[in-house]
Amino acid sequence: MEYVLMDEYIELYKLIKLLDLVDSGAEAKQLVAHEYVFRNGELETRKRAKIVKGDILTIGDEVTIKVV
Repeated sequence: MEYVLMDEYIELYKLIKLLDLVDSGAEAKQLVAHEYVFRNGELETRKRAKIVKGDILTIGDEVTIKVV
């Protein structure tokens, strides 16, 4: 899956919610808190991490998002 970033960055939990991977921002924050999110191959534990173009996010074993 690709996400076209229109701004300088987007916060991680907002991106997860925006892509309808969860029903609420609170659920998105829980995904991050429970260590299901990897950014460029490394565990990302910051809910408000600034996601920029070129980042590749992996959520669980099923979803990969390329930010372009």
